[in-house]
Amino acid sequence: MQRTLYMPQMTQTISALQKRWNALAKQFRNSILLLLGFLLFGQRAGAQGTWVPIAGLAPDYNAGVMILLTDGRVMVKTSSGGNDWIGNTWDILTPDIHGSYVNGTWTQAAPMADTRLYYSSQVLKDGHVYVAGGEYGTGRAATEIYYPESDTWVPGPVPVDVLDTFSDANSEILPDGKVLQAIVNYSGWGGNHHIYIYDPATNTYTSGADCLGSNNESAWVKLPDSSILYVDIGSTNSERYIPATNTWVADASLPVGLYDPYGFETGAAFMLPDGRAFFIGSASYTAFYTPSGNTSPGTWSAGPAIPGNYGAPDAAAAMMVNGVVLCAFSHTPSADSVFWSPMKYFVFDYTTNAFVPITAPDGTDSVIAPCYYSNMLCLPDGSILYGQQGDDRYYVYKPDGDPLPMGKPVIDSIIAVNCDTFMAIGKMFNGITEGACYGDDWQMATNYPLVRLSRNDTVYYAKTTNWNSTGIMRGSSPDTTTFVLPAGMPLGTYALRVVANGNPSDTFALTMCGTPGPVDTDTVVTPVVVQNVKSANKNISVYPNPAKKLTTIAFDCKTAGEYNIKLVDVAGRIVKEANGTAVRGRNTYSLRLENIPKGIYTVQVREADGLDKTKLVIE
Repeated sequence: MQRTLYMPQMTQTISALQKRWNALAKQFRNSILLLLGFLLFGQRAGAQGTWVPIAGLAPDYNAGVMILLTDGRVMVKTSSGGNDWIGNTWDILTPDIHGSYVNGTWTQAAPMADTRLYYSSQVLKDGHVYVAGGEYGTGRAATEIYYPESDTWVPGPVPVDVLDTFSDANSEILPDGKVLQAIVNYSGWGGNHHIYIYDPATNTYTSGADCLGSNNESAWVKLPDSSILYVDIGSTNSERYIPATNTWVADASLPVGLYDPYGFETGAAFMLPDGRAFFIGSASYTAFYTPSGNTSPGTWSAGPAIPGNYGAPDAAAAMMVNGVVLCAFSHTPSADSVFWSPMKYFVFDYTTNAFVPITAPDGTDSVIAPCYYSNMLCLPDGSILYGQQGDDRYYVYKPDGDPLPMGKPVIDSIIAVNCDTFMAIGKMFNGITEGACYGDDWQMATNYPLVRLSRNDTVYYAKTTNWNSTGIMRGSSPDTTTFVLPAGMPLGTYALRVVANGNPSDTFALTMCGTPGPVDTDTVVTPVVVQNVKSANKNISVYPNPAKKLTTIAFDCKTAGEYNIKLVDVAGRIVKEANGTAVRGRNTYSLRLENIPKGIYTVQVREADGLDKTKLVIE
């Protein structure tokens, strides 16, 4: 269902000066309404949370998706640039030196080659950003990759079939870091079955297995077993993608219909902390899904109705650190219109099975706009960033209550590669859910680790890359991430946290090369020995380290005889093994690393004199 273009498209005759005057007038109005709204909020919703406006206006008007970069910054798509009022420009929100996004700074990023509105997006394991398609704009069959470190966009591959386009298609990042990409074109709402797989390593598409039913307008949910669940458009049939076999399998039928019969729209979907998936419908219906844990069908059950005849025909929602879901709704579609105004806001608590109304971001009862204008993103400080299409004012929603313990990352150890680059090893680095969701039109998942460092009331984010997992609810399975300290960070000892979807770990003390300083922390600091991979014991060394395709293991033997070399991953699994005969004195062995995943490993050398170990980082 094609939507009416948002405000900037409908006001092309308004001059830039008039727009700024309107924005300033709106800012003054909002300041008054926000104060009144806080009073109303306290009466209506109790202890649910607080809306706070971002201090400065963005350089451009919002035009959709907001993406959390792995260095803690936020990139926001705008309507500026290009010749079609759809836009190819992004604004960047950088938190201030204290880690505050409310008092953060706006800048502009380099523009894309194509304009696009309603499209696929993913943060890749190397920290780059993938975008593909667009229901509107010049990029319907175009892909681009953003490199934050150089502020540049590079072209991606074109569709395998010249007739294919991405439009407002869904996507998911797979366990191996590739992207599962739906194909949506104008073949009709029931005719979209094609799937591509994007490989960041080769910047190419290959054809994937076709869906069983149409993937158009569908919300996709990643389950704990890394399978991808969605409901076929206009039906109560569900299906799942199984990454290990590259197949789609039929799943159970729903007891309620989530799609409206007029625009065939639906809302967001999430994994809840209790292990169920929660789907929000366009026509007041919701549904729960309990996974089977294998390829057998799960179980669907009806969820609570959305109050007041409201629904989510394309709308943002976000799972907060306390387990409550922040939602935006409009009146359910009818024969007269699919997208109604106004937009109202609710929070959903899965423990009480209830929706509770809250105020709008500006403190009023509602916003005169359809709910598809809404956009949300989980920030690393535990709040939700809110933006609205056609507006340059942003807000954060700060939920009450504590982060859920089950969503809290755990750091087991930190290994230094050099003075700037480290490897964190632990558990639950991906969190328990994917974060925020907007049905099919764009993706803004945050289930990847960020690293926050604090000292003397200052906060820094280290850029993370090469996470070993893209899953959720991984429990005790080992997780790793590489992180690089930001340039110009003062020497000292910092309280380090790994953050997933805004939920922080306990603090660990990280001392930079140089003189240690005091640690600023609000929790008990658990001492951690930061090991350096280049500081192997005197009997063994590995070079180069980090390595890519080949490394050399050198070790000393006092006695000639047989030796055994093992390469062991963080889970204790032997990934490679070799045997040989050692001479008295210095010995070397060349270890080939092809087809071994990136990560941190232990090299074990056992010979007649005993066992020696050291660390190896594979890039």
